[in-house]
Amino acid sequence: MDLVLASTSTYRRLLLERLRLPFRCERPGVDEDAVKRSGLAPLAVVQELARQKARAVAARCPDAIVVGSDQAAVVDGTILDKPGTVAAAHAQLGRLAGRTHTLLTAVAVVHPGGEREFVDTTTLTMRPLHTREIERYVAAESPLDCAGSYKIEGLGITLFTRIDSDDHTAIVGLPLLALAQVLRDLDVPLP
Repeated sequence: MDLVLASTSTYRRLLLERLRLPFRCERPGVDEDAVKRSGLAPLAVVQELARQKARAVAARCPDAIVVGSDQAAVVDGTILDKPGTVAAAHAQLGRLAGRTHTLLTAVAVVHPGGEREFVDTTTLTMRPLHTREIERYVAAESPLDCAGSYKIEGLGITLFTRIDSDDHTAIVGLPLLALAQVLRDLDVPLP
């Protein structure tokens, strides 16, 4: 079995390592901005990006099982991209403070026999935050590469009052419960 993660995300790599399967990572080389500018609804954006990532790597590795994933934090029907800067992280957290938002995580698995796709939807409620709390959090954890500007697996957990999720690993970027089932369906040896 050749298992390939169509991602260079450290977070996704660490999650997939939990399944104790041999795999490798490949950069998909997909133009994410073009998909985000296409006018698709947030759910369709993450599904299309997961699909494109998996298909791009599968084209180079046709005999492999390829896992592609994409995630978006969504508030008011708008995708919050990875902030990239401290100022953008402050602005995102200020927008999310005291509110509920959705985290959409789409996965596409391309294999020699076809494709499988699924989406995990998590609803998160952030507590009200003062400007100083936002500043302290961003300085402490530097979540500049995270959708929504938080790392829930770390100190970011302190920002929330409620999380409704079928699979907490989805919040970090790769829903392992559903992925493990898909892999078992493809006869990948998992307990």
